[in-house]
Amino acid sequence: MNFINRITSFSLFLIAFLVFIVLAVAPFEALAWIQTQIGHLSQWLHHYQISNTLFFNLGRVALAAIAILILIPLMIAELPRKKSEPAVTMRTEHGEIRVTAESIAKRLAWHLDQLADVITVVPVVQPKGDTVHVKLNVETSPEIDLPMKTEEIMLVTKEIIEQDMGLKLGKLNVNLRHAAYPVEM
Repeated sequence: MNFINRITSFSLFLIAFLVFIVLAVAPFEALAWIQTQIGHLSQWLHHYQISNTLFFNLGRVALAAIAILILIPLMIAELPRKKSEPAVTMRTEHGEIRVTAESIAKRLAWHLDQLADVITVVPVVQPKGDTVHVKLNVETSPEIDLPMKTEEIMLVTKEIIEQDMGLKLGKLNVNLRHAAYPVEM
């Protein structure tokens, strides 16, 4: 649908551009030409209606069918749809379970915020099929042992996702940022 939109938009803008340029350069001549062409078209249609009534009416039906069968579905496709929340789908023997990315992020944030020396956690959860990709933006106190704290955060995240929630953990990225050292007076 995106490709059709781009082609249609480009074509309409190109036609509008050309019409505006012609109207700016020679407005009276352009309007006279348009009026002449509309007059010729009206005469031709009137003559065609008299000489070939059946084909004239079939053409009208074809235009209406094109409008109904092609243009209306294209217009409906352009209406905004309610987007479903990103979620991970799990299949169990009893059915299907959907866990939203927001609920996974809230649970991770709450559990990781409980860790010592962690000030804030902002998880970004991206469900992909039955797996979850997690990016954690963590602010910690400045005195931590970086490798140990990173390992602890990764282990807790993996435990929450895989053991507590029963989901599959895909990529896990942890971005650590230290808080500023306290200013002593």
